[in-house]
Amino acid sequence: MLAATPKAGARMRVFPIAFFLVATASVLPRNADAQTTSSAARPGVERALVTLENDWAKGLVNRDTMIFRRLTAPRFIYTEDAALMSREQVIHGIMTSGDKVEWAGNEDMKVHDFGPVAVVTGILVVKSRGKKGPFTTRYRFTDTWLDNNGTWQAIAAQDYVIPDRPSR
Repeated sequence: MLAATPKAGARMRVFPIAFFLVATASVLPRNADAQTTSSAARPGVERALVTLENDWAKGLVNRDTMIFRRLTAPRFIYTEDAALMSREQVIHGIMTSGDKVEWAGNEDMKVHDFGPVAVVTGILVVKSRGKKGPFTTRYRFTDTWLDNNGTWQAIAAQDYVIPDRPSR
């Protein structure tokens, strides 16, 4: 989730050249519940936030700006590596990315419940197709959510692009 001008060539989770293209692609189920563990989260909170994180992945595949407007607070901020972006910059990036996201899913999600605020950590895997062919990007993420009168919205997020493992 974002806030500032992205660095050239950045491959962000929500604002990457590798993420958003084709509203016709479909999200393949990944059984995220089986990949999710809890860190003292209330059951309803965990269910709600896992669903929202999975909606985020669907939004990437479908380039659905309405999902991102629903999921993020107006003053949402996002960092990836050295880049800092706003909500509007994230949404703009979704619409202007040149690569086609063919699949996105979450792994190893953990919900950390702090009352009206919760943090979700995990790994987002994004399979995309660009000018040079298919590629996969993995992001270690930390998303911060705020319960605003029963509606959870992301207020901040940070991603780290996990480097590719060298071939042996």
